[in-house]
Amino acid sequence: MKHFYLIANSSKTGAVETAVEISAYLKARGAVCDSYAGQCEKDHGYTNTDYVPPDTECVITLGGDGTLIQAARDLVDLQLPIIGVNLGNLGYLTQVAHGESIAPMLDALLENRFTLEKRMMLEGTVLGRDGVNGGLALNDIVLTRKDVLQMLKFQVFLNGVFFNEYMADGMIAATPTGSTAYNLSAGGPIVAPGAELMLLTPICPHSLNSRSIILSPEDCITIRMAGTEEQQETVVLDGDKVITIRHGDILEIKRAKNCTTLIQLNDISFLENIRKKMDRI
Repeated sequence: MKHFYLIANSSKTGAVETAVEISAYLKARGAVCDSYAGQCEKDHGYTNTDYVPPDTECVITLGGDGTLIQAARDLVDLQLPIIGVNLGNLGYLTQVAHGESIAPMLDALLENRFTLEKRMMLEGTVLGRDGVNGGLALNDIVLTRKDVLQMLKFQVFLNGVFFNEYMADGMIAATPTGSTAYNLSAGGPIVAPGAELMLLTPICPHSLNSRSIILSPEDCITIRMAGTEEQQETVVLDGDKVITIRHGDILEIKRAKNCTTLIQLNDISFLENIRKKMDRI
C-alpha cells in the first residue's frame, strides 16, 4: 500500500499529534498520506467522503472503537479497508493498543503484510408516523427507553411470523462484531467476528426465560411497538444515530448490502485477544 488516509478524533488526547507523526513516517518512506483531523461533523460524522482522495488504498483511524465504527459507516460506499490505532480504553477493533509503537503497523501496511477481514453490517429502518428513517450499523441496533424509567412493550416478528411479545428495557440486534459490545453487557454470547449471523438479545426482560436468539444473516427482524399512544422511545444505531419510535411504529432490521473490511496484522486468535482485553478491566 502506498496511499493512506488518516482520520484523527481530536477529542482523544494525542490524536492530532499522532496523526502528524504517522504522516511524516509514511511520507518519509515514499507513501502518500492525506488526513482529516477534527470534531465529528453534524452531517458527515468523522468523515465526509468528499475529503477522501480517489486513489486511497487504506484508512487509518486514531481514537478508539467508536472512531473506527463511525468511519466505517461514513465510508461504507467507498469500501476501503480500515485499520485502527487505539487512543481510548479497551479498543476491541483496533490493531494497535494505547501506548504501543505504531511503526510496526505502518511497516506492515507498506510491505503488504496483512490480511483483510470482512465484517457484516446491519440496516435498520423505522417506519412510523414521522415517515421513514434509518441507517447502517457495524456493531448493533438498539431499541431502548427515551426519557422515562419505564418498561417497554413490543412484539417481535421473524420473517413476518410472530415470535414473541416482550416487556423489557429494550432489545439489542447485534452483529458478530458487536457481540462484545452492549450485547455482552446484556448477557448475550460472544461470537467470532468471521461468523455471519445476527444476535437478538433482550435488555433486562421481565421474564424468567428470555434469552438471546441467534439468527441467520438472511433473516428479517420486525419489531412493532406497543405501549401507550403518547409513549416515545428511541432506536440507536452504533451508539450514535438516534431515531424516535412511537406506539404503532415498526423497526425493521436486516443484513446490510455492504460490509466493512478491517485490516488484521496480528496472528493472535480472537478469543485470546478478548481475554487480554478483559484482563485490563
